[in-house]
Amino acid sequence: MDAILPLLSDPAAWAALVTLVIMEVVLGIDNLIFISILSNKLPEHQRQRVRRIGIGLALIMRLALLSIIAWLVGLTQTVFDLGISGGTGPHGEPTFETAFSWKDLILIAGGLFLVWKATKEIHHTVDPVPSKNHDLLDKKDVLIANAGSAIFQIILLDLVFSIDSILTAIGMTDHLPIMVVAVLAAVTVMLLAADPLANFIAKNPTVVMLALGFLLMIGMVLIADGFGVHVPKGYIYTAMAFSAGVEALNIWSRKSAARKAANGDAGGH
Repeated sequence: MDAILPLLSDPAAWAALVTLVIMEVVLGIDNLIFISILSNKLPEHQRQRVRRIGIGLALIMRLALLSIIAWLVGLTQTVFDLGISGGTGPHGEPTFETAFSWKDLILIAGGLFLVWKATKEIHHTVDPVPSKNHDLLDKKDVLIANAGSAIFQIILLDLVFSIDSILTAIGMTDHLPIMVVAVLAAVTVMLLAADPLANFIAKNPTVVMLALGFLLMIGMVLIADGFGVHVPKGYIYTAMAFSAGVEALNIWSRKSAARKAANGDAGGH
């Protein structure tokens, strides 16, 4: 409590909190897009439960990582170096490097998994081919296996996003109470947005492709980050916001055309 009271009267602490909450919410929404796409592939009665499990695991992982911050900071220390680096960037840093820390290796592995999963989902969306193996199994067993598989994949991505989330928090503030509040705020937003976002994605199939495109881009950014190529987050989120805006106009246009068609049919009768 003695550590929290001085922060309440510190404008810099409030500024750090607001900024960190926004960044944590953005990272949480990225995590939630993946959870929503996976859960929407399950039978309807299982979707909400799997989403809640996924978000609950994200909260547990983030809080667990906060409790071992000293160890987590150690993940940024170099484990091995291949001795390869790019030219000098505008701020004197190498454009890329191969001095890998555990954080870099986790980001590369998570990025590769995200790229693989997004590519697989895009292929399935473009060319849906039913699996013949399912005919050989009991339907109930298949559904349970799918739910288990979805939760396992959610756990893997929760881990990657959680480490990214907490390392972002460590980079922005030294105050543990601010980190805890920001993480709790982000997970609260995830809980509130989970069902509406999942339902919106389910009702608008083109949004699924857009969301998968986002996941593909995030995966590539994670891989680049692991190799020391730091893409400014502002560019990424501006591109995502622009793409989402264009898709929103497409949805509005389709709904408007559907209303006009419905009104024309009603007028004809």
